[in-house]
Amino acid sequence: MTQSAPEASGPPFPPDSIEAFLRFCAGEWMSLRSRFELDAPDEAGDGDEWHSSERGELVVTYLEPASEGPGGLSVGPKGEAMRQLVFAADGRFSAGEQLGQWQLWPDGSLELVLSGEGREVRERIWFTKPNLRLRSTVENGADGSPSRASFCSEIRRVSRPAA
Repeated sequence: MTQSAPEASGPPFPPDSIEAFLRFCAGEWMSLRSRFELDAPDEAGDGDEWHSSERGELVVTYLEPASEGPGGLSVGPKGEAMRQLVFAADGRFSAGEQLGQWQLWPDGSLELVLSGEGREVRERIWFTKPNLRLRSTVENGADGSPSRASFCSEIRRVSRPAA
């Protein structure tokens, strides 16, 4: 099912609350992701093993809150298992068994932080246009140095009105 673009008279852009941001994420997205292995050894190969790019389809569904709170997201590649992120009003969220922190910044971007097992993953998500979303992720090791990073640009699939 293809999502319609948010209405011009709809919610403010960029979204100004966590609930509005989560609702704004819902849709089918065409994605281009570049990944970087910052601590990859330079020993074998042609020297390009440290990065890769891939295209994909991402499906995001807004999850209504079960009780108090802003709700959540069900996220995953099209046709594959979905991962649920459930957000609490106090700045915490869960992604399966993992617990993390979220913060909606004044610039309209959402930052997610997951820590554990000697690493920290920070992801920032923001919209530059209602149907263009950007995501950057950096994973830091126990010593604070970055080990992996990715950048993703996503374009929402929109349905055209019938003529």
